[in-house]
Amino acid sequence: MTECFDEMWGSTGGLRAPYRGFHDWFAEEDPKRLRAKQREAEEIFRLTGITFNVYGRAEAEERLIPFDIVPRIMSGAEWHRLSRGIEQRVRAINAFLHDIYHTQEIVKAGRIPQEMIARNDAFLPHMIGVAPPGGIYTHIVGIDLVCTGEGEFYVLEDNARTPSGVSYMLENRETMLQMFPELFSRNRVQPVQNYPANLRRSLAACAPPAAGIDPVVAVLTPGIFNSAYFEHAFLADQMGVELVEGHDLRVVDGRVAMRTTCGYKAIDVLYRRVDDEFIDPLNFNPESQLGVPGIMDVYRTGGITIANAPGTGIADDKAIYSYMPEIVEFYTGERPLLQNVPTWRCSDPDSLAYVLENLTDLVVKEVHGSGGYGMLVGPTASKTDLAAFRRKLKARPGNYIAQPTLSLSTVPIFSRMGLTPRHVDLRPYVLVSPEGIRITPGGLTRVALKKGSLVVNSSQGGGTKDTWVLED
Repeated sequence: MTECFDEMWGSTGGLRAPYRGFHDWFAEEDPKRLRAKQREAEEIFRLTGITFNVYGRAEAEERLIPFDIVPRIMSGAEWHRLSRGIEQRVRAINAFLHDIYHTQEIVKAGRIPQEMIARNDAFLPHMIGVAPPGGIYTHIVGIDLVCTGEGEFYVLEDNARTPSGVSYMLENRETMLQMFPELFSRNRVQPVQNYPANLRRSLAACAPPAAGIDPVVAVLTPGIFNSAYFEHAFLADQMGVELVEGHDLRVVDGRVAMRTTCGYKAIDVLYRRVDDEFIDPLNFNPESQLGVPGIMDVYRTGGITIANAPGTGIADDKAIYSYMPEIVEFYTGERPLLQNVPTWRCSDPDSLAYVLENLTDLVVKEVHGSGGYGMLVGPTASKTDLAAFRRKLKARPGNYIAQPTLSLSTVPIFSRMGLTPRHVDLRPYVLVSPEGIRITPGGLTRVALKKGSLVVNSSQGGGTKDTWVLED
């Protein structure tokens, strides 16, 4: 990899403008006080219950999310350019989803092969011909970005199904405001705290025609053992809506209704955090105990809004991701404002041959993978891991894509050595409704706390930071 770009010090070693206020404050601070504040932040997270579950062991292990007190800071101008590209991409994703479940014009135009849609595990035939209320498929979107240089951002992946992590963004800001109020008096930071109110408003705006003037919104969770349960409960509480599980719901008189102390009450909008496969045992997995029998039938007749819409997972697919430049241009008539990472689809024999030959230099991912699981980072992989992935690629090439190992930017973390650079990514959160697209300024910064590591996922040892977008 080439030398990475540091967001505080730039490529020439000179302090970048967005960090001047923070730098001056930090220079005046006693390191002992900051170490005490770091411990205080950890205690706040522990008392608040900001944890996540790690799977893949005999039992799920609950962990505290590591939080670093040094904010990641962006200028308002930089964010404005970035948000224009995010909005363009989200519009294109929504148009793409409508198209593939209706006339498939992009396939007819030869821009995407038919088999990429028809043979995709995330394509949901039940959604063919279904028009969701307001024409919105992706009500909440998370776009994962990495910075490689001054003003150079790449989209690493799109999260159009059930993007998580927004509760950490909100709690990170709340913690920083509580511990360092003087920092916010020195720096004019754009707020993020109105996200829950904006989320509820955006969801209500997507209610079906049968809803009243005050649509009933609820959050559907798989339950307390889900890795993101804290977030489900947090968002329901912050929005002032009910948190429900599948056994709390049933179909009553053609509507999905939730159990209350006064009987069953109809729901207009269901923000579901349950995967497609488990949302309706009558239409999908008959063994599911997490969903609602018959909810898809109500949905197809326009009796409820499900956010995000069933079938949106195909836009998360990493093979589809490789076509995003074509998708953006096809539906917007514009060149993409955000760059894709160059991607090799291993289903293609020539691409597979290249990937196998250059495995030590590439990052290999499962097309439906998430959370940092099932991936190989070639430059840091052991000979055993490389050999195992060669076997996997040869056995199921269509299950993988490969990308070059990008030189991710670094942001300082607070350590015993002072400010120490670590690699980061960024997940901005986007709300989509008939009223328009709203992007929360900043988003969730995830940081690889291990020196030299490029894997920022919390499940793989990463932490989080507060993300500041400064007022111009």
